[in-house]
Amino acid sequence: MLRLFLFIFTLSSLYSAQIENFRWEDGVTYSDFLEKNNLPRKPLLDTLDTDDERLVQEIRAGVNCNYLKDSNGTIEQVLIPLNDELQIHIYKSKDSYAFEAIPIVSETKTDAFSLKIQTNPSVDIKNETGSINLVSIFATAFGSSLDFTALRKGDNLVMIYDQKYRMGKPFSMPTLKAAMVEINKKPHFIYLNDDGRYYDAKGTQVESFLLARPVKGGRISSRFSKRRFHPILRKWKAHLGMDYAARRGTPVVAAGSGTIVHAGWLGSYGKLIKIRHKDSYETRYAHLKSFRRGIKRGKRVKKGQTIGYVGTTGRSTGPHLHFELRKKGVAINPAKRVQLTTKKLRNKEKEAFIKLSKNYNESINLHLKNETKFEKEQTLSPVCYFNNDFQKEECVAEQNPQNNKS
Repeated sequence: MLRLFLFIFTLSSLYSAQIENFRWEDGVTYSDFLEKNNLPRKPLLDTLDTDDERLVQEIRAGVNCNYLKDSNGTIEQVLIPLNDELQIHIYKSKDSYAFEAIPIVSETKTDAFSLKIQTNPSVDIKNETGSINLVSIFATAFGSSLDFTALRKGDNLVMIYDQKYRMGKPFSMPTLKAAMVEINKKPHFIYLNDDGRYYDAKGTQVESFLLARPVKGGRISSRFSKRRFHPILRKWKAHLGMDYAARRGTPVVAAGSGTIVHAGWLGSYGKLIKIRHKDSYETRYAHLKSFRRGIKRGKRVKKGQTIGYVGTTGRSTGPHLHFELRKKGVAINPAKRVQLTTKKLRNKEKEAFIKLSKNYNESINLHLKNETKFEKEQTLSPVCYFNNDFQKEECVAEQNPQNNKS
């Protein structure tokens, strides 16, 4: 049963505990972390199975983590997020410690703000919000579809986005739902459609990076999931890619043009090819039977070019391709970038999109009229109380009433 943090208001039979937040430093390994905090290697690293070993390799520099310490400063629990849905949980168990992966408890809110351009969207969004992530999702969504050099001072910009909050603080990358930016007073819109892709006001797809399907005719046998409860292993684990079931020997093509940075065996991946693409993207092709002749590190390949053949090497129960997409080392859902549909919506899809865009336009106009400002994050009281019973599964955060968001 999950041993989640329990934030409560009742003071009977409780002990006071201090939550300490910390950021995972660049260059620090999981092994370094255990040694620095005098945590035992054997139960927390040396005896981990293959799946959990791969999890600790997914820890990213800069992620916000949490300690729970008793009054003597002894670590009771540690939470280390791996992505926006799964986290490592280290907890004290009798006279030692234990390791598990558990889902992240978070809340998603729709936020919005408007601003007037002073220099350019990236600088102005950063100055208004202090968030590099909001700059990134704006730039990625519009891609190269607009000429921002034609912007004029005083042009309006509106962003509507979903943001996850963990323990009262923004967590993970936000998702842009809709945006409007004026270029010399002419408005340009972008909307996240129900199919997970961005479209302009005419229903034409806007993407800066589109991938080809890596196995033509391959059947998707397992989809991307940041948290999946494995029915056999009986534990939470991530599946950071898409599996395409196909016959052994079926050609595998490069999903995008780029440079091969790895072509060889890599643990449970088996025979693996990694390709580095523009804008910090990387694709991975695992469990291959073999590579195409001439495929090696440093070679440039083009989108659609055959690079290998479907196999079942590494940890695999049958012939299939495990395909991953990463940006700056972080796994993202390939389904949102693989080009499987037409670029222009038609018929019923177009009708549904028109309704969706109309609703967003009403919100955008309202934020323009109200000159909606970016709202600062809410905070939690630095001291919380914990029930000394880790079998509970409920999680309720105590907020600082002076900083509640309306």
